[in-house]
Amino acid sequence: MRQAEQFELAIAEKPAQCSIKDWVYSEIRSAILSGRLKPGIRLPTTRDFAKLYGVSRGMVVLGYEQLLAEGYIISHTGRGTFVSAKLPDRLANAPAPHNRAGVPVTGRLSRLGQVLADSPFFFGAAEPAPVPFKPNQPDFQHFPLKIWNRIATKRANALRPRKMGYADPAGYRPLRVSIAEHLRYSQRISCSPEQVIIANSAQQALDLCSRLLLDPSDAVWMEDPGYPGAKTVFAAVGAQVVAVPVDENGMNIDAALQHAAHAKLAYVTSAHQSPIGPVLSLERRIALLEWAERRQATILEDDYDGEFRFAGTPMAPIKSLDASDRVIYMGTFSKLLFPSIRLAYAVVPQWLQTPFVSAMSLTCRHVGLEAQIVLSEFIAEGHYARHLRRMKLIYQERAEAFTDACKNRLNGLLDVCPISTGLDACAYLPAGFDDVAVSERLKQSGIEARPLSFYGIERKPPDGLILGFSAFTPDQIAAGVQRMSEVL
Repeated sequence: MRQAEQFELAIAEKPAQCSIKDWVYSEIRSAILSGRLKPGIRLPTTRDFAKLYGVSRGMVVLGYEQLLAEGYIISHTGRGTFVSAKLPDRLANAPAPHNRAGVPVTGRLSRLGQVLADSPFFFGAAEPAPVPFKPNQPDFQHFPLKIWNRIATKRANALRPRKMGYADPAGYRPLRVSIAEHLRYSQRISCSPEQVIIANSAQQALDLCSRLLLDPSDAVWMEDPGYPGAKTVFAAVGAQVVAVPVDENGMNIDAALQHAAHAKLAYVTSAHQSPIGPVLSLERRIALLEWAERRQATILEDDYDGEFRFAGTPMAPIKSLDASDRVIYMGTFSKLLFPSIRLAYAVVPQWLQTPFVSAMSLTCRHVGLEAQIVLSEFIAEGHYARHLRRMKLIYQERAEAFTDACKNRLNGLLDVCPISTGLDACAYLPAGFDDVAVSERLKQSGIEARPLSFYGIERKPPDGLILGFSAFTPDQIAAGVQRMSEVL
């Protein structure tokens, strides 16, 4: 049998309104379902596919990953990627949908739809357990599950008719009170419960902020490299993303002022820059606040894991210095507790309270009440603060184990940046290494690593990897680094 990589894989030209990832996914899926690609046939490598069609290899990788997650293809370490031999009969024999004229059925996406259809996030079935060194993975094994379940069971048994109707779009008030008190003591942020609004995720809060504050063509400052989820949300409303370089002191405010002082919004990860890691300096925090007050602009401060700072003195959030009410402070429980909780919050300026709550009411009515009630009691009984203190120590131990293992086994092959906060590490590859190619080779060996180039906005960052260490024991870290050393 000839292998697919030995001949040109004939697929239709990419439609203008279709993303590269969706095009790769749909064309290969259609070829499999129509029988043109038989079970067991080997697919071209993502490098060969990208070269053949002149497209982004990273997008091809995402298309392959979706096919892999849905079971259409399988990957064998060291051998390649193949069409699955275990397709259900109803799929293996199902033709691609066509209209009466025999033309494949397609739909038209709006311009906004085209942006939304090109999500930077992987969607598909999650693996049973995190694979080293998958980023953004909190540790689940040390979560006080018995305590959480006890509260959840008690609250479930206490459900009454008055709790079964619609709830406050701003969120469960006792939870908002608990969050406001926690921020006052731990982050030095003085805010009222009315300023705390509960969302399903930080991404939802980010989306609502962009729609409430930005018109098409408005300029937004973003760190470069920076969080792709924010870039996509800003693009969806037609905003102009201004890529601001990052150095050892965080976002370069002088560069931002020089190129786009007229911006309406600045998005910044001040406590732990995503993805590289530096803290925004006090001098630049003050400069950012002065710009926002002078220009009547808004600062969106995304503190996604800053509470897990285990080295050095934590710097007060920009929101704690905000005397002119120009800062939105955003936090998430997905990183601090567990992702499936789907709860986050935004501390908004007083002038934004009513519009934000109204937007919540319009777009989702309100966040589910059950998890809010359990979390509220979890915080009120002190379990939340104890959990954060415990996890800081565990993550610090694992950060040290990861740094030491890389130094001992990967010296000269991986330059790990100092780790002081959070769940992930940024590491640079030697000159001549391609981070997408390295990431793919590592994946074939059972190691997940996100290429640093994934975060580039306007400039290509140095070749490097984002590696999550927090969900893995020191022994798992040592074993994973050993596998990395064999590949590198």
